[in-house]
Amino acid sequence: QDYTATIFLRQRWTDERLCFDGNKSLSLDGRLVEMLWVPDTFIVDSKKSFLHDVTVENRLIRIYPNGTVLYAIRITTTVSCSMDLTKYPMDKQTCTLQLESCKT
Repeated sequence: QDYTATIFLRQRWTDERLCFDGNKSLSLDGRLVEMLWVPDTFIVDSKKSFLHDVTVENRLIRIYPNGTVLYAIRITTTVSCSMDLTKYPMDKQTCTLQLESCKT
């Protein structure tokens, strides 16, 4: 069986190359993400996923003076999950959403 969920995935890391003087964060256009190192986070048991882009990409990139990057995206994913439906409609299911990344 499958389930579909829409999530906001927020990731935070520090890239010392992005440090700058100042006390306010910088919000970047989502198109600039191609110029940054971004972890290749993926959903392990995803059958299909897509990023939302109505009317513009639903992506937030904020860089703080100490080089911390906040990266947030809106994703809808369909994930496989073993379900026992023998007690339906009085059943209760527990499904996990496992995220991994290969880049370091």
